[in-house]
Amino acid sequence: MATTDNNFSGLTEHCEDCDLDTLHDVSVQIRTESRKEENAQFSREPYRVTECQRCGARRSQRMNNA
Repeated sequence: MATTDNNFSGLTEHCEDCDLDTLHDVSVQIRTESRKEENAQFSREPYRVTECQRCGARRSQRMNNA
């Protein structure tokens, strides 16, 4: 579970690489999933991207499982 941290800008989350709860930068990215140019405008999906501020490990998770 993610919690806000009042001392820093970011979220404290469990990092699988560090095996600790660490401060993470969290963002949402819109990614195009289709490789076909004619379908690209219809294949954009939001992804939640986290980066551990301790070790730099990045993870992304698709937010829309349609």
